Amino acid sequence: MGAEQINTVRRFNRTVSARVGVLHDHFLGRDRPVGEARLLWEVGEDGQTVRQLRERLGLDSGYISRLLRSLESDGLVTMEPQPGDKRVRTVLLTDAGRTERAVLDRRSDELAGSLLAPLNTAQRARLVTAMAEVDRLLTAATVTVEAVDPRHPDAEHCLRSYFTELQERFETGFDPALSLLPDAGELRPPRGLFLVARLHGEPIGCAGLKLPPGAPAEIKRMWVAPHARRLGLGRRFLTELEERAVGHGRDLLRLDTNEALAAAVGLYRSCGFEEVPAFNDEPYAHHWFEKRLNRAGEWQG
Repeated sequence: MGAEQINTVRRFNRTVSARVGVLHDHFLGRDRPVGEARLLWEVGEDGQTVRQLRERLGLDSGYISRLLRSLESDGLVTMEPQPGDKRVRTVLLTDAGRTERAVLDRRSDELAGSLLAPLNTAQRARLVTAMAEVDRLLTAATVTVEAVDPRHPDAEHCLRSYFTELQERFETGFDPALSLLPDAGELRPPRGLFLVARLHGEPIGCAGLKLPPGAPAEIKRMWVAPHARRLGLGRRFLTELEERAVGHGRDLLRLDTNEALAAAVGLYRSCGFEEVPAFNDEPYAHHWFEKRLNRAGEWQG
């Protein structure tokens, strides 16, 4: 990234922070700063645990505790321990909190309208489209990718979701017992690894890498949750796995896939994978791909 890109991002941040009123102690004309107002909105009608709020807003424990204590002292929220685990606290809106949240919603709508009102129809459309794109890209930048044990609850959640989707999309259905599934040991160091992507603490994707001795590295079980499929995560997984494979001294990367997964097939081809004859007996595969890697993890074509 260049200095001009950094300067543009900072200029954008200054414009937005000033225009939407986050610099004021009385956000939207209410008797609280933006942090408390946003937290109150985030609690929502169904409530959230303190951990969920912390991960959603990216706040440290001390700061979010101070915000919650302030809202609680104003009678806007209550914090109740969960019956099964007293260490987990659920934040709930009181009647006064729901009323205040409704006021914030109405005034937020008015603020959004004030941003659009001075613009003509074409300018409004351009601004809304640009905002949607910025929102998507900022969300993509919020996603974290971490190597975990394949028996981790988040990994197992992703795999269950993946298998359920394959069952629905494959013409023949999908039975994990019939597939060449790697066992957990094949996706643990040093024989492999398993990545999980999270957005605000929620697992939204996974990808495994097999590193069998004396054989090419192989990508297995790459999946992205449907609601996260415009964030570039599939391409990010491929880049990460290529770099990991190179780091383990591999120069060839393989994968197989089903014809029903057309978007995945297109992604692999666009990322430099070339179709090759079948290199395994996977009953659900219609396409087999390979990619030559150099030391930078780039395609040798």
